[in-house]
Amino acid sequence: MNIMIKPIVTEKATAITEKLNRYTFCVSPDANKYQIKNLVEELYGVKVTSVNTMNYEGKKKQRYTKAGIIRGKKPAFKKAIVTLAEGETIDFYSNI
Repeated sequence: MNIMIKPIVTEKATAITEKLNRYTFCVSPDANKYQIKNLVEELYGVKVTSVNTMNYEGKKKQRYTKAGIIRGKKPAFKKAIVTLAEGETIDFYSNI
């Protein structure tokens, strides 16, 4: 199974990272906590102590155009908050 994982870098996520050593990722909706933990440890070479996940429903969107109302839906996603062991860090900006 192929699991997609990408970091979420927002003001709120950065504040949680600085305060509690927790990192936020957007993951595939069918990924479980064990797969997320193993993937983060493998990709970033850190020790993960816990993983919390949240499922988000896709939001409904509509816009008004000359042709009429266009309705659609954004895709659903899962957010994972990963707590690292004491002294561990992840540098997202090292490859830039």
